[in-house]
Amino acid sequence: MTRTPLPLVIEDAAQFADHLRANWPETPPGHLATLNLVAKAAGYRSWQALRATTPEPTTAAPEDDKRIASALRVFDDRGRMTRWPTGHAVQRLCLATFWARLPARRELTEREVNDVLKSGETFGDHVLLRRSLIDHGLAKRAKDGSTYRRIERTPDAAERAVIRQVSERQFAARTEQAGA
Repeated sequence: MTRTPLPLVIEDAAQFADHLRANWPETPPGHLATLNLVAKAAGYRSWQALRATTPEPTTAAPEDDKRIASALRVFDDRGRMTRWPTGHAVQRLCLATFWARLPARRELTEREVNDVLKSGETFGDHVLLRRSLIDHGLAKRAKDGSTYRRIERTPDAAERAVIRQVSERQFAARTEQAGA
């Protein structure tokens, strides 16, 4: 599981320590209870409240650079996927571009999903992409297979970086084609 850094500024360390000492239970607290104690000592209502005040990182972490580069290598200069990557983490980054192309909060037929996937790949296996979207938790299918729906979520920083760069390639290709 990727861990997102969470900055915590403690303006008065003595007051923070006093609060922790005064509220520390006799039996060792569990993980979440410890996080709540730290958050409350820092002046927040709970750990969840502390996390809610922390903005999502806008850029991918340096350790994600290699995955992002690997994902971008499977897309051509027109923003179409040319092959299926081998690594699970890289596959998910690539699938995020297809997830972004699916309309939000709308039921789609299999044909509509296939049209979106076929327009973004050149290696001829849109079925693999459709199944992978479901396997990676990016889309869901009705039990009878009649409809598909994108699962709404916020892409992480690495996914946003890949989506943005592939979209820029598609835009440049469309602009070039329109100008020709």
